[in-house]
Amino acid sequence: MKVHLEIDCTPEEARRAMGLPDLSPVHERYVAMLGEAMSGQIKPEAVETMMRGWAPMGEAGMTMWRRLFEASVKQD
Repeated sequence: MKVHLEIDCTPEEARRAMGLPDLSPVHERYVAMLGEAMSGQIKPEAVETMMRGWAPMGEAGMTMWRRLFEASVKQD
């Protein structure tokens, strides 16, 4: 027997239905800090410390972020 169930809801509604926390304030702050870092208002060391805790794959993840920032600086 097969049963197909189709649920039409937004990601926000699905998150609430599953009881997951709302991380949008954290995401907004994270994006704001990256923007400040790219415009030179935050020391790169502070961003690196923050990213080290959040980056997947340890040092490989940090290398990826470092290259991303370096590439964005070279474009300006």
